[in-house]
Amino acid sequence: MADSVVLAYSGGLDTSVLVGWLQDEGYDVHCLYVDLGQPCEDRAAIMQKARDIGAKSAEIVDAREELCQDFAFPVLQWQAKYENIYLLGTSIARPLIAKVCVQRARQVGAVAFVHGATGKGNDQCRFQLAAEALEPSIKIIAPWRIQKFRDKFAGRTEMLDYCEAKKIPVKATARKPYSSDENCLHISYEAGDLEDPMVDGQTVIDFGMTVSPQQAPDAEEVVTIGFESGVPISVNGSGLSAAGIVDALNTIGGRNGVGRIDIVENRFVGMKSRGVYEAPGMTLLYAAHQALEQLTLDRDLTHLRDQLSPQVAEMVYYGFWYCAKMDALMAFIRETEKPVTGEVKLTLYKGNVRVSSRKSPYSLYKADIASMERGGSYDQTDAEGFLRIMGLPVRVQGSVRPRGY
Repeated sequence: MADSVVLAYSGGLDTSVLVGWLQDEGYDVHCLYVDLGQPCEDRAAIMQKARDIGAKSAEIVDAREELCQDFAFPVLQWQAKYENIYLLGTSIARPLIAKVCVQRARQVGAVAFVHGATGKGNDQCRFQLAAEALEPSIKIIAPWRIQKFRDKFAGRTEMLDYCEAKKIPVKATARKPYSSDENCLHISYEAGDLEDPMVDGQTVIDFGMTVSPQQAPDAEEVVTIGFESGVPISVNGSGLSAAGIVDALNTIGGRNGVGRIDIVENRFVGMKSRGVYEAPGMTLLYAAHQALEQLTLDRDLTHLRDQLSPQVAEMVYYGFWYCAKMDALMAFIRETEKPVTGEVKLTLYKGNVRVSSRKSPYSLYKADIASMERGGSYDQTDAEGFLRIMGLPVRVQGSVRPRGY
């Protein structure tokens, strides 16, 4: 009786090849498609393809709500962006995929968890670190790190030839061989022509979630987003599930050309990589959430959160979701976000997003204190003593270390 493995199956080029190759190696393959709200995929066709290739089983697990509520929204609360720009859509999803695959491996008695991430990329780190945190003794099979596999598949051309010989249908082609990864949070694009940083990514990609800003409507659109304790709860006054909120904002942001970025990022393994991303809904959520925090969080707490946020982004990007440090940081942000409740209106126009209004029952903004007009509760003469005290150290330093100017 053949050993069984669970394959994190997307239906794309790499994992379709893996179904055939693992069978060639003598394994029974259980394909698991983790439904994360991939917007451009035919799930029934993907499952049928796995069965046609010869998978022992092909299952779908719907994890859309969990992805948004338990993974994406906590990262949003942190305002975490890798290298100040990337909203981590792929990174956030990987520990959840690993979790579901480990659960499936237990169910079917599989000897290993298999993924299609390359030995050059970040996903191998995210899958393995998450799986081992959840099941320390689990065996990981990563074919791209196996010399025998690389000898057979030197590149995407050989994989396409293999699929043609096995009659495995795939989306990638030799003419347009860039790869994509999609979920309800975003779509990422890399490889192929995008490996040349001189190529304009906007001209070679068939975007799946957004229109180009040039094709967006000629009129502004206003959207209102509601939050409770830093968690999105409504769009335009309608309460929605976590996944429903992301889907609704993807539609609104996407038709206004919002959320495209093109970056050269530093991978965990050390190399630089060029990627193009579109994340319309999450771009709107980040903008609205930040605006609400400006009303409701005090200065020192906001600055502390901002100091820690890059560390959270790095941990998510690298794959350290399940660890003691992340547990502690998530406890911190849950406490931090308690007053972040209210509504924010965003005005969208041809790829641009601006905050047009914000309100909260816990607003720390007080007009009678902040007003530049006369009166109010702020006594400007108090600033004299404040500045004398705050300026004491620099006056002392200046008296003993005169500075030339």
